[in-house]
Amino acid sequence: MIKILVNDGIHPDGKMLLEEANYQVDTNRIPQEELTEKLPAYDVIIVRSATKVRKDLIDRCPNLKIIARGGVGLDNIDVEYARSKGIEVINTPAASSQAVAELAFAHMFSLARYLHQSNRAMPTKGNTEFKALKKSYSKGIQLRGKTLGIIGFGRIGQETARIGLALGMNVLPVDLMIDEENIAISLFNNTDVNLSVRVPTVKMDEMLAKADFISLHLPSLSKPLIDAAAMAKMKDGVVLINTARGGIIDEVALLEALASGKVGAAGLDVFEGEPTPRQELLEHPQISLTPHIGASTAAAQRNIGLELADKIIAHFGDDK
Repeated sequence: MIKILVNDGIHPDGKMLLEEANYQVDTNRIPQEELTEKLPAYDVIIVRSATKVRKDLIDRCPNLKIIARGGVGLDNIDVEYARSKGIEVINTPAASSQAVAELAFAHMFSLARYLHQSNRAMPTKGNTEFKALKKSYSKGIQLRGKTLGIIGFGRIGQETARIGLALGMNVLPVDLMIDEENIAISLFNNTDVNLSVRVPTVKMDEMLAKADFISLHLPSLSKPLIDAAAMAKMKDGVVLINTARGGIIDEVALLEALASGKVGAAGLDVFEGEPTPRQELLEHPQISLTPHIGASTAAAQRNIGLELADKIIAHFGDDK
C-alpha cells in the first residue's frame, strides 16, 4: 500500500480522493527534527511552506517517490537533487492563482480608498471625529484608467492582468520568458460573451516609468529585485503590491521611499522576517497588511488538495 505523509495539512476532499484510491494517508504532523527517523517509512510527503525537504533528508528516504508541495513556491525543497534521485517533485501552480490575484487587488482597493487607515481609525474616532475622518479619506483614487505593472507573467500574473483588464486598467507585464499572452475574460454564467485580449510584455524600465500600481508575482530570489535603484525609476507616488515572496522588495529601501514620497503606499502579504516582520512595516500608515494569506481561501485550499491528489494518483496509476 502507498503510504502518504501529509505534514502541513490538506483539504478533506483531497484526503478523501487519496483514501478512495486505497492509499494510507497520515495527517499527524511530524516535527522537522523527527523526519529523518520517520519519513523513510513513506512513499510520498505532502508539504506546504513549513516543512523543509533538503538533501540530507532525501538521502535518508530511499522509498520516497514523490515530494508534493501544496502551493506554488518550491524554495523549501531541494528540487533538482530530488529529481536527480528519481523522486518526482510536484506543486499546484494553477489552484491558487485566482485567490492570490484577488488579494493583490484587495490591497490595491484598500490603499486607493484608504480603507486600511479608515478601518483602524473608525472604531476609536468614528463617533467623535467623523467629519475630520471623512475629510482625511476623501481623496482616494479609482483604478479604472490607471496603469498596472505586473512583474512575473505566469499563471498568477495573468490572473492579475485579467482582473486589471476587466477593471479598465492599462496592463504592462514584465517577464523574461514570455513575449505576449492572450488573456480571456469570461462573463459570469454567460458563454455567449467571451473576450480575449492580447497583452504583450514590455521592458522593465518602461513599466517602472509608467506604472501607477506594480504587483509582484515571482518566486523567491537570492537578492531583492525591487531595491532603491529600481524604486528610483518609478513614478512618484507609485503603489507596490507584494503577494509573492518576502525578500523580493528591499524593505529598508521601501521604508525610505515611503518616507520620501517616492512610493505612495504598499500592500504586503509577505515579509523578509516571517513569522516576525519588521515592526516599522506593521505600524506604517501607508502600508496595507495581511499575514501571508494569498492562497488561503476555502476554494483555493480545496483546489490545491484536489490537484495534489490527482497528480499523485496519476503518478502511481494502478500500482497500489
